[in-house]
Amino acid sequence: MAHVRKTTHSRKTGARNTARRKASTTRGTTRKRSNRRAAPKRWSQRVSQESDALDLKRGVFKLKDPRKIAASLKRSAEHSSRRKTGAYRSALSMLTFYINRAGKTLPKTQRTRLERAKVELKRAFGRE
Repeated sequence: MAHVRKTTHSRKTGARNTARRKASTTRGTTRKRSNRRAAPKRWSQRVSQESDALDLKRGVFKLKDPRKIAASLKRSAEHSSRRKTGAYRSALSMLTFYINRAGKTLPKTQRTRLERAKVELKRAFGRE
């Protein structure tokens, strides 16, 4: 009769240890690089690239003039085939998303500029 060993740890611990063992065996090897583009490191970056929100112009939030930011967002929102809601709502939510995700790292001058862009966006859509 075979002796069955009783384990006292949970399944999670066992899975964690197995994962560690696998990781430690592959550390010394070099990985083959593929020609595919690397996935974005931040989930917020992936959301802004792949979500069904807007096709934004590159560097739109870096523009100096709040009116230009608002105009670019409006143009993107009106021409986007990926948005699910109205153009105004999509543009404003993307602007708010950017401001919120930047958090404390966003310089005060740029935050002020983006907050003014919200006002300009409302004006551009006639929602003052």
